[in-house]
Amino acid sequence: MDLKISQRIVDRFLHKFSDSLELDVAIVGAGPSGLVAAHDLARAGRKVALFESKLQPGGGAWGGAMLFNEIVVQVEALSILEEFGIHHSPLEGGLCTADSVEVAAALTYRAVQAGARLFNGITVEDMVVRNDRVAGVVINWQPVMLNSWHVDPLTVVSSVVLDATGHHALLTAKLARKAGVRLATTTGDILGERPMWAEQGERDTVENTRLVYPGLYVSGMAANGVFGSFRMGPIFGGMFLSGRKAAYLINEELG
Repeated sequence: MDLKISQRIVDRFLHKFSDSLELDVAIVGAGPSGLVAAHDLARAGRKVALFESKLQPGGGAWGGAMLFNEIVVQVEALSILEEFGIHHSPLEGGLCTADSVEVAAALTYRAVQAGARLFNGITVEDMVVRNDRVAGVVINWQPVMLNSWHVDPLTVVSSVVLDATGHHALLTAKLARKAGVRLATTTGDILGERPMWAEQGERDTVENTRLVYPGLYVSGMAANGVFGSFRMGPIFGGMFLSGRKAAYLINEELG
């Protein structure tokens, strides 16, 4: 029995992993925007995988606000809560609350059920660039990176990459630094995240969700970090809508 358990796990994982080395869309970061984008893309028939460096997907949703495990969602994104079957409080002043643990779990469940593959404990340490276009990602085990072991990575080829890495826009920052490319910002550089302004930040995270370099899109807080907009704290509607917009734009490009 012990041997059969190990064999089944190894065989199944290796099949899933090998079949994910060539993708339509590689999403880096399984936070709220990445999970919504993965759900929508998989529902549209795209071959999509999420690479999440932490063990638990869900990004910053789990902790709610200062470990008060509730988040706020504005009326504009209420339909996504309802579509994903997430319980929420009645609207008051255009806002409702939802249990942050249920939100993170539901987004993860629905993305995987839609057909997205989710690889946790795997970090994206670099990108593949071919002919002035992002063409894939370079992956390694997160424990390898944390221990600074010299272990060479593997490559995943992808038609499109989505940077959903959060506040520091890690993937886009690495592309700008290593390849010296000009991004689709006013200066051609990453502009950096600004201080807290929830109302403006929520609007901007959707507006800033877009193509930032051929083959590379940004969503969620990575979008605000690249385009120099505000953080917004424990309100998550903009994240959901950003992921949905990213999926729409990517589907449009892929045809």
